[in-house]
Amino acid sequence: MRALLEVEGLDSAYGSSQVLFGMSLSVEEGEVVTLLGRNGMGKTTTVRSIMGLLRPRQGTVRYLGQAIHGLAPYKIARAGLGLVPEGRQIFPNLTVYENLVATAANRRAAKNPWTLERVFVVFPALAERRDNAGLQLSGGEQQMLAIARALMTNPGLLILDEATEGLAPLVRAEIWRVLAALKGAGQSILVIDKNVEALTRFADRHVVIEKGRAVWSGRSEALRAAPDIQHRYLGV
Repeated sequence: MRALLEVEGLDSAYGSSQVLFGMSLSVEEGEVVTLLGRNGMGKTTTVRSIMGLLRPRQGTVRYLGQAIHGLAPYKIARAGLGLVPEGRQIFPNLTVYENLVATAANRRAAKNPWTLERVFVVFPALAERRDNAGLQLSGGEQQMLAIARALMTNPGLLILDEATEGLAPLVRAEIWRVLAALKGAGQSILVIDKNVEALTRFADRHVVIEKGRAVWSGRSEALRAAPDIQHRYLGV
């Protein structure tokens, strides 16, 4: 496998408040990597820095070997990064269909691109709701729509910030099923979530962040075998 995303030495801040201190992580092609940590440790700031929504003060972000940390967010998205943001941020006044086609593209010329038909097979609830406005959807349906919208850009790397936050258990299980299926199809994924047990069932590697620094990384079996790490950095 080759490196898809390489984040090295990121320092990022909001005004005078520095949040990231030399943050580093990587995702290889076909790999699922998680970013774990308590609230306020810098997970979302890392994602915002990767996507160009916050320009880092120092450090590099490379995608397929090309530096992207100085690019505008839309150029980073066009390069092949698809974001499912915290809070979903779907277009509430557009229908499900309109949300999906608004940013649809296949710039990487994928051989089996994501289309409406393919998305509706994965998310049948969206097919039933295709003419409903975003604001008429449940929270779980909105999250499905946010994931489907990102997939419709045919990303090389799918990034999910708080993949199942606030969702009912049955909906969470559906999201985990979809992400596992995406991994099986070769989709590279970087995911933030608090459900360590679910994540260790399908993710390849995990990066734990504490106060803006990566303090531990390893494979699922290593994380499951390290209750002290979970207690120290992930426990409430």
